[in-house]
Amino acid sequence: MTSANDFLMSGGVPAAKFETLGATITGTITMPPEKQQQTDFTTGDPLTWPDGKPKEQIKVVLSTDQRDPSDPYDDGKRAVYIKSGMFKAVRVAVRASGAPGLEVGGTLTITYTGNGTPSRPGLNPPKQYEATYAPPSPGTAANDVLMGGDQSPAPAPATQQAPAPAPSATPAPAAPAAGVPSDAAAALAQLTPEQRAALGL
Repeated sequence: MTSANDFLMSGGVPAAKFETLGATITGTITMPPEKQQQTDFTTGDPLTWPDGKPKEQIKVVLSTDQRDPSDPYDDGKRAVYIKSGMFKAVRVAVRASGAPGLEVGGTLTITYTGNGTPSRPGLNPPKQYEATYAPPSPGTAANDVLMGGDQSPAPAPATQQAPAPAPSATPAPAAPAAGVPSDAAAALAQLTPEQRAALGL
């Protein structure tokens, strides 16, 4: 997506709420996480640390099964703003999963588990969270092909027909029997009258 399309598609995503102890949200990350500066909840002004550095947070958009009955266009997407105690919980969860970080397609669950001690009197106690994270599965079909090769079955090898046996050589005709005198006149002279009659001579 371009930055304009990011703004178009992510704008108006309602924030996840952790108003009561035990509140939880779980969903699939739909967009690359975005680092941004925290803003004052009342005025919207950017927040900074005493040294002037911006207070930062990570915005993650989750696809959840939550729906607001009063909003017919609610598609279940919720923005989670990861900061303070939630930041630490999510970091621990990501490290435990072995993933390099939050990724599109990963499943993130965050639960409001308790309250800590205020850093000074008059402040609200900081919320404490627990989180779990499951990286995306090894991949889409495209990644499966990329990592595992073409998954289509290999064509069966062509059947090799055995070569037909060579025809046996036709035996050469036998040579004429030996014993016939080469001198025809001498042979005729040796015939008896009966043999001559039988041959029509």
